[in-house]
Amino acid sequence: MSLNTITDRFGLKRDAYYKYKRREEKRLQKEQQVIEIVKQRRKSLPREGVRKLKKSLHDDFIKAKLKVGRDTLFHVLRQHNMLTLRKRYSARTTNSYHRFYKYNNLIKDMEVTEPNQVWVSDITYIRTVKGFCYLALITDMHSRKIVGHDLSNSLELNGCVRALNKALYQAKDIKQLIHHSDRGIQYCSNVYTQILKRNNISISMTEENHCYENAMAERVNGILKDEFYLDQTFDSLQHAKRATKNAINLYNEIRLHLSLDYKTPNMVYLKTA
Repeated sequence: MSLNTITDRFGLKRDAYYKYKRREEKRLQKEQQVIEIVKQRRKSLPREGVRKLKKSLHDDFIKAKLKVGRDTLFHVLRQHNMLTLRKRYSARTTNSYHRFYKYNNLIKDMEVTEPNQVWVSDITYIRTVKGFCYLALITDMHSRKIVGHDLSNSLELNGCVRALNKALYQAKDIKQLIHHSDRGIQYCSNVYTQILKRNNISISMTEENHCYENAMAERVNGILKDEFYLDQTFDSLQHAKRATKNAINLYNEIRLHLSLDYKTPNMVYLKTA
């Protein structure tokens, strides 16, 4: 279609058409710059959402002389099918029907104000082509930092013990520490609770066996799967271990948390520990 036909059909003057065309070219150029900057960020954090991207890329946008608000960023990512989607997961990793003593919930109404005040523990599953393997996590409740983890092909006690020992090895001051978990047999076992007692760590557990009483641990599980591709099926346990280690490093050191005023867990943990 010729330029004369376009201007006649839409009642446009020639200079108005060129002005519109320049604006559109400029918009598309800006859009492409935004996409490239986001793609670079998502090489390390592939499922980072719009709000955090706007914060984490603030300096990059300024350097590129781009003025990008949240609505603009959302629109651009939606146009290019780059919005992140959340999945729901369902797999039972807790067996609370056992003979071991079950402890009370000590943190129900507690205000957590510093690192190593409360650690929350949980187990989640990771898929491999040969079946499930199980990730034991220990997270500092104040900083959201994962302070201990272990991935094994069994739901037995050893993985949780290794995660706990890793957390204890790196901790500096745990004089007032409370360990909180669900009522799973791993956490109630004599072996596990004796380690806590030897280190003078108070023991707290969910009373209703309800996910809301261990919500932070559940949230961390979801983040690792939603944002760091631990929801995929790995070809081996070793592959899953490498991916898990990398995901936890990125989670602790790179990922910004809204609840931490857009800081990383490691920043908060080291600053106040």
